[in-house]
Amino acid sequence: MIPVSSRSRLVVVSLLLIALSGCATTNGTYRDRSNDPWEGFNRSMFSFNEGLDRALIKPVAKGYEAVVPTPINTMITNFFNNIGDLMVAVNNLLQGKVKDSASDLGRVALNSTLGIAGLIDVATGMTLEKHNEDFGQTFARWGFGEGPFVVLPFFGPSTVRDTFGLAADLPTDPVSWVSPDVVRFSAAGVRLIDTRADLFSAEKIAEAGAIDRYSYLRGAYLQRRQYLIYDGRPPRDKEEY
Repeated sequence: MIPVSSRSRLVVVSLLLIALSGCATTNGTYRDRSNDPWEGFNRSMFSFNEGLDRALIKPVAKGYEAVVPTPINTMITNFFNNIGDLMVAVNNLLQGKVKDSASDLGRVALNSTLGIAGLIDVATGMTLEKHNEDFGQTFARWGFGEGPFVVLPFFGPSTVRDTFGLAADLPTDPVSWVSPDVVRFSAAGVRLIDTRADLFSAEKIAEAGAIDRYSYLRGAYLQRRQYLIYDGRPPRDKEEY
């Protein structure tokens, strides 16, 4: 297994983005300006990733969902979200959002103590909002251009900018710091399967709502990234960073 960052990894990102695309409509301000000169390659990689999901990831996730009680599933999700908040705090700081970064660190402190090592999300109930930041967004805020859309084998949808962001996300992911190797890869594997199991409802939306899953995914991904980069307030009728 590959350590996965909070942004998304492996084919599960496809379903996650489809699930979230409805949250990122930006009141109709988004228009699909997909820059996809590598569409042939991308469709091949998209098919490969979906095949991997059907053959391996999804069956394991179904078994996980069947065996793990819902309260334990929630605790596992909370635990990994708490770890991810550390790098969210770093990226908010790098983007100059000091208040948000302090809030993220406050979430980690509260959830790691009162929340019993992050198993319970007490911070959200105490009005400390959870943020979603990564190095791809940080590079966008620093002025780096998006570049063409690309589907990475194993890692799913991306852009050139987000691919460089991924290269920074992976070594700074707190799970990647764990040793020995067997513990690190086991933790990464559990996180992957836990995330995939949480996305079965999103899969139903994708199957029902998309004639061309690839195009639907591409639009959902680019829209979602624009939404995140602008913290939910993208400028009207303006190109993304």
